Amino acid sequence: MNFVEKRKDRAETEAVDASQVDADGKAGAKAGFFKRRYAWIGTAASILLLVASAVVLWKLSEEITWDKLSGALTAVTGTQLSVAFGFVAISYFFLTFYDALALKQLKLKVPYRITALASFTSYAVSFTLGFPLLTAGTIRYWVYSSRGLSTAKIAALTVIAGFTFWLGMGVVLGLSLIVEAGQLAGLAFTSIRVNQGVGVAALFSVVGYLIWVSIKRRYITVKHWRLELPGATVSFTQMLVGIGDVCAAAAVLYVLMPSEMTLGFSTFVAIYVLAAMLGIASNVPGGAGVFEATIMLAMSSLPRGEVLGSLLLFRVCYYLVPFAVALAMLGVYEVAKRLRRRRAANDP
Repeated sequence: MNFVEKRKDRAETEAVDASQVDADGKAGAKAGFFKRRYAWIGTAASILLLVASAVVLWKLSEEITWDKLSGALTAVTGTQLSVAFGFVAISYFFLTFYDALALKQLKLKVPYRITALASFTSYAVSFTLGFPLLTAGTIRYWVYSSRGLSTAKIAALTVIAGFTFWLGMGVVLGLSLIVEAGQLAGLAFTSIRVNQGVGVAALFSVVGYLIWVSIKRRYITVKHWRLELPGATVSFTQMLVGIGDVCAAAAVLYVLMPSEMTLGFSTFVAIYVLAAMLGIASNVPGGAGVFEATIMLAMSSLPRGEVLGSLLLFRVCYYLVPFAVALAMLGVYEVAKRLRRRRAANDP
């Protein structure tokens, strides 16, 4: 009798398991169907945003002549450039802590000089070339794999670093929209209540996330592997690092803007963050075109040639110069690594 009952229970269990697998398979197939069916929406939105920005940029640039543009570029003083490069250094310095905090969360010990190299070079290259998962991921793997980090750990590091960026952006955007709601209403063609509402929503999202990760350990699943999210302490530190990075990056453009600009820094930061977020949404390397169109539209009261000149200088200072430095550093790192290997092979 026991044997029969056990066989019956086993059969029932197998039937339940089979039905569960079948249900999971159907659910997965259904999710995959919807994912494939609506995958075009994100691409269409990016293309639409890019086209709209190109039209706006073209319209705003119609009155700009080469003489005006070259005059704007030469009008920038050496002091402005020095201060701008100082803020570039500060911004990239904060970026190195994106990786440092991620390594701390993953309980991995890597010397800061290696962390700084991997972080700076990966961001400098991906900011200029775009496709961050490919470009930044490749450089991180190149640097970190020699220190024993697996592909999964490097992918986890990249995800956690992304949380740092968005936490900082959310706080800066929220505070700026609340504090400067009135002035931004005229620049962004919105209302004070809309700005304040979006600002409060952004801050609530950040605070809600901090509370959510502080209650208990939280995990996300990415491509079959499970990642533990940073707790409240690390997340709060991430937020501060992100704020420092965003404000320093905005300050680079702020000091390069025409002398006629009378906007306060907190107002300008909100415009910068909005332009940066639209640039990210466009999936264009560095948000090129979308970022410029947003800034020029918000700064329409200023001479357009001078604003465009400031934006071009910003691209040179924040993107092209760090990109060139990053390539040189990677070249030196690779040569040094090969020399060490050769020396080790020759040693008895």
